[in-house]
Amino acid sequence: MANRGIEYSEKYADDHNEYRHVILPKEMAKTIPKGRLLSETEWRGIGVQQSRGWMHYAIHKPEPHILLFRRALGTDPQTGKVNPELERQAREEYQNQFGIVGRK
Repeated sequence: MANRGIEYSEKYADDHNEYRHVILPKEMAKTIPKGRLLSETEWRGIGVQQSRGWMHYAIHKPEPHILLFRRALGTDPQTGKVNPELERQAREEYQNQFGIVGRK
């Protein structure tokens, strides 16, 4: 599958969600709806490819060709649903990475 010039960031996280941004070629960005978030069907329809569970959650007005995505920590990439064990592991990993103690 061709990526049509679409670039994907590495994933990054806070203690609730993981995030990534997707950079569309500026010409492609001119064809997407303005002023609203894209549904999964819409962003997949323009060629964005990523596992299940991602949601387009924000528009960065100065750079509308950059789509901002998030999904809950512990989301199973096959089903798009949060798996409690994966969530626990992801939160623990986040807390260890940033030295956060005793936070649930």
